Amino acid sequence: MRNRISRAIVAVVAAVTTSTLPALASSPTVASLDATARASGNRLDIATRIGDRVFSSPLPAQVSQISANEFDGHLVLGIRLWGVKFHKPLTQREFVDQIAWLVRTAFAIAPSAQEVDVWTSVPISVGKGAVVSGDLARPTSRVVFTLSVPRGSSDAAAIAHQTGSNGSAFWDDDWVRTAFQKAGA
Repeated sequence: MRNRISRAIVAVVAAVTTSTLPALASSPTVASLDATARASGNRLDIATRIGDRVFSSPLPAQVSQISANEFDGHLVLGIRLWGVKFHKPLTQREFVDQIAWLVRTAFAIAPSAQEVDVWTSVPISVGKGAVVSGDLARPTSRVVFTLSVPRGSSDAAAIAHQTGSNGSAFWDDDWVRTAFQKAGA
């Protein structure tokens, strides 16, 4: 009898214990944390969804921010990259391929987006003691590449190579000379 009572008590305690414990949630992935931390704009939900996909893939050029802004029914996406300390040596063509993948991914995740703007920045050395915030702030980075891709345009890689007065991409010549490996090198 004592054995049956002991087993019954153990069964009751086990049932109560497991039914009162909170369900354990899975830990967020690094990609999810990055997506949340690097999202900006008034449509954080869209920026975060794009970031979940972008940050789950290792990319040679670091994506530092994804923005989504909607005004009067117009959704514009922005993707900012750093143009230094690539995760692997890149040719200019490989950089453009990454940009094209980012643009395709953004449009696929946000089909109502009308445009994806991509820009790449590099840090500027401002010197010790320089004011870097407030009304008298000196810039701490400069833009070395920009590209605007409206929905329905041809391939983003082709657009990225259209420079000059008729093109939609801006490339800083000094940055291009120093940032990329030569093809076949």
